Amino acid sequence: MRDRGLIADCRERLAEAGLSGSFLVRDLGTGQEIAVDTDVTYPIASLVKVPLAIAVLEAIRAGRLDGGRMLELVPDPGTPPPPIGIGRFRHPARIAIEDLIYLAVAISDNAAADALFGLVPPSEVDRTLAEAGIGGIAVRHPMRDLLGVSGSEPGLAHTLAMGARTPGGGHPLAHLDLTRANTGTARALADLLQELWRPTAIHPQVAARVRALMGDGVLQRRLGPDFISDATSWASKSGTLLNLRHDAGVVEHEDGETYAVVAMTESKVPAVAQPAVDALIGRIARALHDHLREH
Repeated sequence: MRDRGLIADCRERLAEAGLSGSFLVRDLGTGQEIAVDTDVTYPIASLVKVPLAIAVLEAIRAGRLDGGRMLELVPDPGTPPPPIGIGRFRHPARIAIEDLIYLAVAISDNAAADALFGLVPPSEVDRTLAEAGIGGIAVRHPMRDLLGVSGSEPGLAHTLAMGARTPGGGHPLAHLDLTRANTGTARALADLLQELWRPTAIHPQVAARVRALMGDGVLQRRLGPDFISDATSWASKSGTLLNLRHDAGVVEHEDGETYAVVAMTESKVPAVAQPAVDALIGRIARALHDHLREH
């Protein structure tokens, strides 16, 4: 009964803020969890950079790639510059593959991710997940496919994003079309975090490096404020695209208890900056975590 009451309250608070969403908190030690609509499929935006990092690091570990190999990245003057990352560079740069992985995960650099997708294409990333026994995540395209209308007129793009999905998951914007986009569910992402923190199929060295990269993440504005403290360690990756706000992370407490926390939301408010919504997502995730830990 306590779970049902909390879940109903979370849905009500989300609806009041113009959100729908999926949340899942899982105790990685016991497997116990509390969940809100976790099997809804969403485009995962930059969360795809975690599977990408796993696939590239596995290729390095297996000797198929040299992590120290330098790649030359040349700015494309015809591409709108992103908020951060080497996509804002004005001159060519030579960067090692392993450093590109850091940039892709820790600062969510799209240009770095696309350079890695050029070495390990989406089909290979998808195959790496399948070989690790992780279902529910589909990797279909590089990050550059997320550009275009999302970067031109934000208000128009948000309006287009919100009301145009068909009952079958189709959408006129390819990166929001569930049949064409990189997609996943909160449960699938929790399974991915479980495998990274308790590896059975992913090589332990690869899992440890991805955990460290997620721990170095600099974009922590949603869940981070509710989970970062002197008594915990927090490692996560976020994904933001138009009206989608996603986060997947793991909090480790001083007493050894470790929880995967996944929040995936879709907004009906046509605004880019919604700090109150970001804060609400963090509070709901924290409330679910605290409830699970106490019970």
